[in-house]
Amino acid sequence: MSTTNITIRMDSELKKQAEELFSDLGLSMTAAFTVFAKQAVREQRIPFELTRDVPNAETLAAIAEVGEMKKNPDKYKGYTDIDEMMRDILS
Repeated sequence: MSTTNITIRMDSELKKQAEELFSDLGLSMTAAFTVFAKQAVREQRIPFELTRDVPNAETLAAIAEVGEMKKNPDKYKGYTDIDEMMRDILS
């Protein structure tokens, strides 16, 4: 079977992390991408679920809370001094 070269562009930090992971799994970058391609061809799909990065319920609640605070700033205490804020938090 003949082989061919493929050039892939990615963030250098992502490449480093992927190489470390694949190495821990006993794979080279080439072997890992070959496994991915073979699985995709076999299944005729991307072999994992692709989803949007949707915030979880806790994050959505925090976002809503910040929105409420922006709408009604008089209901909430603000700080310009970190020491005062820490005293309030720790008391």
